[in-house]
Amino acid sequence: MTYTIPAKKELRIAVSGKSGCGNTTVSKLLADALGITMINFTFRSLSEETGLSLAEIIERAKTDDGFDRAVDTRQVELAQKESCVLGSRLAIWMLKEADFKVYLRAGEDVRSRRICKRECGDIENVKAFTRMRDAEDSGRYKKLYNIDNDDFSFADLIIDTEQYNPEQIVDMILSALEKKGLIVSDS
Repeated sequence: MTYTIPAKKELRIAVSGKSGCGNTTVSKLLADALGITMINFTFRSLSEETGLSLAEIIERAKTDDGFDRAVDTRQVELAQKESCVLGSRLAIWMLKEADFKVYLRAGEDVRSRRICKRECGDIENVKAFTRMRDAEDSGRYKKLYNIDNDDFSFADLIIDTEQYNPEQIVDMILSALEKKGLIVSDS
């Protein structure tokens, strides 16, 4: 089945979740299914633009909020230009004008296993790193934007990604978008 955005309409979908929930994978598949841009501007993107190494940006970001703000601002600016799927940890909070907000969630063990599979390494080290990263991210988001990233109750759709594969998740999102009249199917 193919889906399209109604004529003369734009559609902005925000997809968020903690590391290992499937944000990037689902956002890419969703953007492909709709034939729209997937935006995922990250520290890595900033590294390519500035010529600073990724490690240097990460290190500087520990004491300079400007790096987080630059990435978050750029993502929103890019998303405001066209129909898109914005996939980032803060997308549902930062893209206020999103037509549809999706939060992907999974438990720490599942997320750690996924990260371990993707990046290799010892599962216990990955779990410890994931726990530390979650805590650091939450602290930064609270400090920078007064966002509690554990409160996603306002999202239009919350999906437990432990129970579904990425394609099933995309189908769930497409179905919800169609029910809201944000997209139409060819059937």
